Amino acid sequence: MQNTIQKILLPIGVLAIIGLLGWGAYIVINEKDQPNDNQNGDPIGIEVFEPKPGETVSAPLKIRGSVSGYGWTGFEGQVGIVKLFDSAGKELALGILTATTDWMKLPTIFETTLFFDYTGQGDGKLVFYNENASGEAERNRTFEIPVKLTDSSSETSKIKIYFTNTIADPQISCDKVFYLEREVAKTPAIARRALEELLEGPSDLEKLAGFTTSINPGVTIQGLTIENETAKVDFSSKLEEAVGGSCRVTAIRAQITETLKQFPTVKNVIISIDGRTEDILQP
Repeated sequence: MQNTIQKILLPIGVLAIIGLLGWGAYIVINEKDQPNDNQNGDPIGIEVFEPKPGETVSAPLKIRGSVSGYGWTGFEGQVGIVKLFDSAGKELALGILTATTDWMKLPTIFETTLFFDYTGQGDGKLVFYNENASGEAERNRTFEIPVKLTDSSSETSKIKIYFTNTIADPQISCDKVFYLEREVAKTPAIARRALEELLEGPSDLEKLAGFTTSINPGVTIQGLTIENETAKVDFSSKLEEAVGGSCRVTAIRAQITETLKQFPTVKNVIISIDGRTEDILQP
């Protein structure tokens, strides 16, 4: 009799365990569709790298972060939008959260830049809205962080930044470079701003389009003057650190020279490192 009962109970126990496991899996899978609410302690599917909560911001405001599910996913190259509000609730700017990594794979990195006008000092907030392709209201998600606002202008300038491109020039011609157009805050020091953008290198999204840089990361500008149509730019020693090969040296010079020569006041470019113009960037 005991053996008979055991034979009956064993499959029932197995079925019960399978049922519990299945229910657990259902909860885990569907947990990603639960509302994203900080106050309720529910999972958050978005992380903002910059700016940080409470940070003082001004235009242009670069925003970077990532999404990892729980209602926050990518669709057609973007993961949602962000709006900037002042303390009175006035919308100052809106930006599309553009995916810089594969938008179909989580986590997805995103970025955008906001340009806006603001006078004085005050409180504000950034409100993030998920990319809800379904259009169903119950799938809407928001996330916000407080920021401090300071004087800002939305005036911008478009500049060209030159890189090599492995798709447009698969043979890598060394001295052949291709430009990307970027929008930056309007400034009288526009040539220096262009070089700063150049030193930042291509974004992840631009890399997918084949753009690469031969310039070392961490290079800084120590001085820039433009006189008599000649730009003299001095870089830190990081520019020539571990740089070898005539092709790479040629590419570095081409990137810097073409980025500066886009401006009508520049016809010639002299590059120096720590004040030295001789024996630099040698192959």
